[in-house]
Amino acid sequence: MFLAKRLVLAHFWLAFIAFLIALFLGSWQMLVRSPLLPWVGNPELYYRSVTAHGTVMAYVLPTLVAMGFGYAIVELALRQPLVGLKWAWAAFFVLAVGAVVAMVPVSLGQASVLFTFYPPMIGSPLYYIGVVLVVVGSWIWVALMHVNLRVWKRANPVKPVPLAMFANVAGAYLWAWTAIGAALEILLQILPVALGWKTTIDAGLARVLFSWTLHAIVYFWLIPAYIAYYTMVPGAIGGRLYSDSMARVSFILFLIFAMPIGIHHLFADPQVGAGFKFLHAVFTGMVSVPTLLTVFTICASVEIAGRLRGGKGAFGWLTALPWRNPMMLVLAFSFVMLGLGGAGGLINMSYQLNSTVHNTQWVTGHFHLIFGGAVVIMYFAIAYELWPQLTGRALCSLSLVRTQLWLWFIGMMVVTLPWHYVGLLGAPRRMAYYDYNAPGLEQQAVWVAMSAIGGFVLVISGVLFIYILAKSQFGPLAPPREFRFSVAIHPVDHVPAALNSFGLWVSLMIALTVVNYSVPIFQLLRLQQTSVPAVVVGAQR
Repeated sequence: MFLAKRLVLAHFWLAFIAFLIALFLGSWQMLVRSPLLPWVGNPELYYRSVTAHGTVMAYVLPTLVAMGFGYAIVELALRQPLVGLKWAWAAFFVLAVGAVVAMVPVSLGQASVLFTFYPPMIGSPLYYIGVVLVVVGSWIWVALMHVNLRVWKRANPVKPVPLAMFANVAGAYLWAWTAIGAALEILLQILPVALGWKTTIDAGLARVLFSWTLHAIVYFWLIPAYIAYYTMVPGAIGGRLYSDSMARVSFILFLIFAMPIGIHHLFADPQVGAGFKFLHAVFTGMVSVPTLLTVFTICASVEIAGRLRGGKGAFGWLTALPWRNPMMLVLAFSFVMLGLGGAGGLINMSYQLNSTVHNTQWVTGHFHLIFGGAVVIMYFAIAYELWPQLTGRALCSLSLVRTQLWLWFIGMMVVTLPWHYVGLLGAPRRMAYYDYNAPGLEQQAVWVAMSAIGGFVLVISGVLFIYILAKSQFGPLAPPREFRFSVAIHPVDHVPAALNSFGLWVSLMIALTVVNYSVPIFQLLRLQQTSVPAVVVGAQR
């Protein structure tokens, strides 16, 4: 029996309402710096909007989705009531309060520092305190996932941990360690300045601490999408999972290699040595392995579905697939965007090629294609798949669902592909204004206008998504079928201990992080006179 329905619904609704607000802000940002609208005249308004948009999309939305989905997995995969329900509600309210506390100074123009903080810029202390509260709420969730897994394993000592829960806990452990870098930056570097206790900050050390979090957080965003790939898609399209073991290996590899790679974001940073930049580049290449395993495993699972539906020959299974099934559609869209975004990521992680796209719109296009495209569209799929279980009502219209997914895919492609192109032409990111009459920028105008139109398409899709969820929730009662995660083509009666526990892998994750970060951090701590004056955002000059 699904007892945590209200808890999961609360997380999803807060996540998606915040997402819709941030989506409107993102669309407005694209319009005001495009040739389609006159310039607003105040760059601070633009950066205020970018900070709110990035904070919601990077911290609030994925954290709430991961938490809500995690609670659902506990009850639906483990078949046990959620242990610590009151603590789960407490975590939700801590996170919600933190989100509001962070957004108030941003909306007042007192914290336009973007979601990556960018010291020596310093905003209102309330912004950083709000972000810390969001993280604290998520850490309570991590503890609850750990406790619920332990409770289940004590009751089922010889059974393999269900794949959905294994992956869910891997994501929780990854996030617990990932968030430490940004937490250290805020607590030890930024807050003392924001509270007026100091007037200078070591910006180089702050950048390295944030890089600890900056790239690993991407895999925290990805984990719910990958859980859906492995445990929802095959069953929803009438197939079987090709390999449970390969799925577990993929999540273990994410746990190990997602952390010690963040310095590849600092290739242009003069305060970090070239040796560790190269080392992080190598480890960044390693993190592509679990994604390649996932693509292979899920494509094989989809082929199984096609053949079970009567597909014959080398490619006949493709035409036999249920292409009108929203889950089949969303997988195809997600994989296309993941492939394109991942290919761009190989450029970003290259020690040599990165210099050609550093700080250009290419980078913006890359992470929007990965997160806003491949990941967020799977968040939609997770919500659609769980909504009947959460509400006791069927989705109002599969036709509307398909339309919404098509609009999101088309809109995201129209937004991000021009960004990649103008990035290759040298268009800088984080700019509030472009003069498209200036020599060298004229050829970019049409592409920037195209991306702004794509943003409008995304807004339509986002509104339609909220409409579908709301209309479905208040529609006629229709008791759902019993929910089942996808099963492997070969029954999983036993798995090796290494694929059923985390002690070894968490130890490796921590050890590799210490090796890859201890020397750069220690070197920066030894440098003298590295602090610079803080620049207070929103201060009167």
